[in-house]
Amino acid sequence: MTLTDIVQPVLDRKLPAALVAAFLLQTAGALFWAGSAAERIATLERSAVAEQDALARVAVLESQIATIRASLDRIENKLDKRQN
Repeated sequence: MTLTDIVQPVLDRKLPAALVAAFLLQTAGALFWAGSAAERIATLERSAVAEQDALARVAVLESQIATIRASLDRIENKLDKRQN
């Protein structure tokens, strides 16, 4: 049994043109929706990567600020000892 043997009886029943058009429009709509969903997902993935990079930079800055604060505390302590 070939594909034409299966499809031919369906076509012989004379599908209404409106039904065929509805199927085509639904298919086109589903493909359009899937494409736009894929684009939204790609955009979210790009922004997530950018946020991870920003978080890494913030962590480095926090570490540097902690080191600077420790140095500043030592300097202030030395200045306080000199003044007394």
